[in-house]
Amino acid sequence: MGEINFSDLKPYGDTTDDGALQLSFTLPVEPSAKAREAATQLVRSWGFFDVKIAHMSKIGVNYSLFVVFARTDKGIDYSKLEVPDLGGEKRSYKEIDRLILANVKRPIRVVGACTGYDAHTVGLDAILNMKGFDGDIGLERYKGFRTVNMGSQVPAEELIDRAVKEKADAILLSKVVSQKDIHISDMRDLMARLKKRGLEGKFILIAGGPRVTHKMALELGYDAGFTIGARPSDVANFLYEKMVERIDKGETDESQGKKKSGK
Repeated sequence: MGEINFSDLKPYGDTTDDGALQLSFTLPVEPSAKAREAATQLVRSWGFFDVKIAHMSKIGVNYSLFVVFARTDKGIDYSKLEVPDLGGEKRSYKEIDRLILANVKRPIRVVGACTGYDAHTVGLDAILNMKGFDGDIGLERYKGFRTVNMGSQVPAEELIDRAVKEKADAILLSKVVSQKDIHISDMRDLMARLKKRGLEGKFILIAGGPRVTHKMALELGYDAGFTIGARPSDVANFLYEKMVERIDKGETDESQGKKKSGK
């Protein structure tokens, strides 16, 4: 492997900086020699070269799937990229529980749901349900959290109502379906409804899903965004650190109550 040029970072296939990559896409035509050529020319029109159709197959009436190998000479200056990072110290669930007991002094209340037409709860369940996933237990099993999992296709107003009723510290919004950026629309909708009800900043807002990024979540006004690979302990640790931050700033109901009483 050659020395990597971070100021002009390119895809890696066989050798460093060869620009080799793999693409897959569908065209609304039957598999044929003409379809193969159409796919080849299409990829070339995108600026790729050395285009090879590795696979073409029928996936329905008048639909073909293509897997393509190609190369690019375009790179990116990796050293100049600035991307917000969730950061935070990695902690076990026992350590997080201990810290919540010591510094928050009560369970952190979390209400989660999939809103809109999203009927996929696999991500939400993985974070909240007791069993968690991949050996990382869910928030329901922590002593330091009190969770409510509302499931799928929950109207945004019902999610807010439940969060208010439960005196939640945090709302966890799970978005799996992303066709036509519906996940972004639903994230914006929840934020708009919170603002309309004067609840902006009331809750720690977390969004999660395969097309959600921390950068996107921050741009939409959320406190954090978790994507593929996030573990329940990652969310738990973020919630703990955010709660301590809010307590220090006097932004929790308890701290505001103490201010009003003069304590």
